[in-house]
Amino acid sequence: MVHCVILPYPSQGHINPMHQFSKLLQLQGVRITLVTTLSYSKNLQNIPASIALETISDGFDNGGLAEAGSYKTYLERFWQVGAKTLAELLEKLGRSGNPVDCVIYDSFFPWVLDVAKGFGIVGAVFLTQNMFVNSIYYHVQQGKLRVPLTKNEISLPLLPKLQLEDMPSFLSSTDGENLVLLDLAVAQFSNVDKADWILCNSFYELEKEVNNWTLKIWPKFRTIGPCITSMVLNKRLTDDNDEDDGVTQFKSEECMKWLDDKPKQSVVYVSFGSIAALNEEQIKEIAYSLRDGENYFLWVVRASEETKLPKDFEKISEKGLVIRWCSQLKVLDHEAIGCFVTHCGWNSTLEALSLGVPVVAMPYWSDQSTNAKQIVDVWKMGIRATVDDEKKIVRREVLKRCIMEIMKSERGKEVKSNMVQWKALAARAVSEEGSSHKNIAEFVNSLFNLQQRIANYPD
Repeated sequence: MVHCVILPYPSQGHINPMHQFSKLLQLQGVRITLVTTLSYSKNLQNIPASIALETISDGFDNGGLAEAGSYKTYLERFWQVGAKTLAELLEKLGRSGNPVDCVIYDSFFPWVLDVAKGFGIVGAVFLTQNMFVNSIYYHVQQGKLRVPLTKNEISLPLLPKLQLEDMPSFLSSTDGENLVLLDLAVAQFSNVDKADWILCNSFYELEKEVNNWTLKIWPKFRTIGPCITSMVLNKRLTDDNDEDDGVTQFKSEECMKWLDDKPKQSVVYVSFGSIAALNEEQIKEIAYSLRDGENYFLWVVRASEETKLPKDFEKISEKGLVIRWCSQLKVLDHEAIGCFVTHCGWNSTLEALSLGVPVVAMPYWSDQSTNAKQIVDVWKMGIRATVDDEKKIVRREVLKRCIMEIMKSERGKEVKSNMVQWKALAARAVSEEGSSHKNIAEFVNSLFNLQQRIANYPD
């Protein structure tokens, strides 16, 4: 049996798609070992029994990034300690009679390829962002796009004209931490051409032009997404009926019964992911927009953000429900949901697209503005809430108007029609005749064939 080690960057948005990809590999007969940091593993829940869990060290075993105090300190230490402890893990697995055939590693870890090659193991890099965004960072890495950006309009091959506000936020920042994160994003492509396979959590039909361009540069590039729960897309994974959608650090709160009582497409779902920390004024504007709007709402506000809610705002009312966490895929798949107000993280974007839920885009940082550009102008699956010029926040009347436009206007009908088409294309991509399914099968077959050749090679 082919044995793959899966090594995601230790954050929710990176672990979940790679975990879902692991499930798809298991269907093809691949043995999976999921590897994360010791500090991150302490809080993980809902790991399927069929997936082995191992740990490496990031150098901060008690608290990870929080213990390090800054991304710079964390990443510098991780790159040193991580390579050493990964090598030790690969040696241990080999000695235990469970040798590793392939390491599938997060593109944020370019150093993993050197470790894998040192053991003669196949190295497959996993890109967690879409190729629209990846191509921007690739052009920075190649020196064809100079940062910090100063021009208001940017032209890149096979991408639409981009304004400064459409670009990943790190490209125009001079802040120390943002520069560290820019280096992290750009370094993904420092040795990507040396990987045996380049896998991307997107699907061919979603980004045809840039995918074709990428294939000319990297012949072993393959789209294998959307890597989200197959329960929603094609019902092929029997264990996807678990309470949560993947390996998670959060417990789901029960909100499905609340949704069950609401009319079809009457609820606005609001969530800004597991990282974004909105300021108090922005949360106040969102709160009053939802409270004074015409629709029911379900709003995910993390425990760390709850203190920012206005004192006179009720978390449970006839109109709305505020919860700390939920099973987002199950919520988006519920017929009561009519609109998704989102930060436009790539996982949330893929989930909305795959489930046919129209979007109100409120990007926060990183790649989210670029995703919002695609959501509105390329895929036409939503509208963007504009920020005011002074404080760079979305005002309550603007958000209320955007929600109404999605829920009740002619433009909203057009967006919903587009979403039906995208939903069908996403489902087809992971079906047995689909582009992503075929790419995964090709990848797995190459591993089995390599294993067979090695087994037949004379000593």
